[in-house]
Amino acid sequence: MPCCSLDLNQSLLFLACRHSCSCSIHLSRWSKEADTATGTTSRATMGDSSAFPGFHNHSYDRDYARPLFRVASFSESSDGHEHHAPSPRGRGMGRMASFKVAPLSRLSQAMSKLSMKKLQQAVEEKSMEDEEMELIKEKYTKLLLGEDMSGGGKGVCTAVAISNAITNLYATVFGTSHRLQPLPPEKKSKWNREMDCLLSICEYIVEFAPIVQARPDGSTHDVMATSPRSDILMNLPALEKLETMLLGILDSFDKAEFWYEDQRKRSFSENKKSFKRNEDKWWLPEPCVPESGLSDSVHRELQHKRDQASQIHKMAMEINNAILSEMQIPLSYIETLPKTGKVGTGDAIYRYMSSGDQFTPDHLLDFLNLTSEHEALEIADRVEAAMYVWRRKASITHLVTKWEDVTELNADGDKNLILASRARSLLLCLKQRFPGLSQTTLDTSKIQYNKDIGQAILESYSRVLESLAYNIVSWIDDVLLADENAKQGNNTRIQKQVFSQISPQR
Repeated sequence: MPCCSLDLNQSLLFLACRHSCSCSIHLSRWSKEADTATGTTSRATMGDSSAFPGFHNHSYDRDYARPLFRVASFSESSDGHEHHAPSPRGRGMGRMASFKVAPLSRLSQAMSKLSMKKLQQAVEEKSMEDEEMELIKEKYTKLLLGEDMSGGGKGVCTAVAISNAITNLYATVFGTSHRLQPLPPEKKSKWNREMDCLLSICEYIVEFAPIVQARPDGSTHDVMATSPRSDILMNLPALEKLETMLLGILDSFDKAEFWYEDQRKRSFSENKKSFKRNEDKWWLPEPCVPESGLSDSVHRELQHKRDQASQIHKMAMEINNAILSEMQIPLSYIETLPKTGKVGTGDAIYRYMSSGDQFTPDHLLDFLNLTSEHEALEIADRVEAAMYVWRRKASITHLVTKWEDVTELNADGDKNLILASRARSLLLCLKQRFPGLSQTTLDTSKIQYNKDIGQAILESYSRVLESLAYNIVSWIDDVLLADENAKQGNNTRIQKQVFSQISPQR
């Protein structure tokens, strides 16, 4: 029995030592993870010691060298009771594990919810980027195929495809906007994004020009360098500035004193009280103002913005006319020209244009008494065709490099030059009197048969800005008209009230 008792004691001592060594190793791993989480290491506290607690010099903290049962007892004695050393698989370790893991589990659940929300946002942003990329791919595919999705090469040329893309983009973004208000964010971002892509083509349209380059030895030599084409360099920054100004005018109406109502949803009595507008605008929303009208400051601001938009419209129209004048005249249009200018204009207009030196286009337009844009467009087509007939006849005897510089003063008495100059001034006056005039037959033919990509971009860009500026001027005019009618009605009501007060009582 003593021998057995000794063997049993030795066995227990051996198991205890083995258990203590394994616990020390576990404790060292726990201390390493704790030091890593807090940004410090145990070596900074223990000096030049070993990584394992209990195997360092005498300056260490003795609590780090406690056996595992002491650590377990310290952890479990927080309830005020002493506990014996539990087994690693016993209840004591289970309670300690549950005490420490429960907050971590709640934190992990919150972190998982946050991560899931961020993941969902990332997925949504990724899907939006994918949709935008697909739209851009579709746009460029149509440009490369010339709008011929069959791929048979029967589509339009690249210049016409880009011109149609800018026109369709304007119709998509601004086609349903009939009010003085900022663009919706999604439409504004769509306009900026796709216009940046279409206008970026101009960055690669260059021309070669000789420049003088200095050598290291001090001598110079001529080299050919690339620079943006002159018409793009001059007109594109101006058009971008005009676009910024127009969008700024719309953005300034985010908080306005007036509002809009759909007159198609209003009753007959309400429509009867509203101000009278042109019959061709019956389907547009009707601007409404307070009964007393707009304040003086808002009225002055509206008038200022109207003048600004009108100037932008004139500048865009001048750029558009300049670009169209530089485009080549299609052969199909030349073949349809009349034999003489008199046949093209008609007897009445021809007699007025060829009579003496007293010619003014305003008097001629007053004489014609044009009442609609359809009639004005018909006269513009006839006068423009006659103008090119006279120019062709004058070019036989005169070498003219730029027809815009030809006037009656430098016509040298040539009748064809004089008539061509008067026809051009009549066309300009006609477009100013009818700013919303559609494109003439010649302009449509030039755009249709144009193959210069730079001219196509500048022409379509200036044309859509011209249309937007004209619409803004028209919308402001409607608001000013509503304000004038409201103020007149308010003055009438005030006069009636005053008259009723001073009139004798019956």
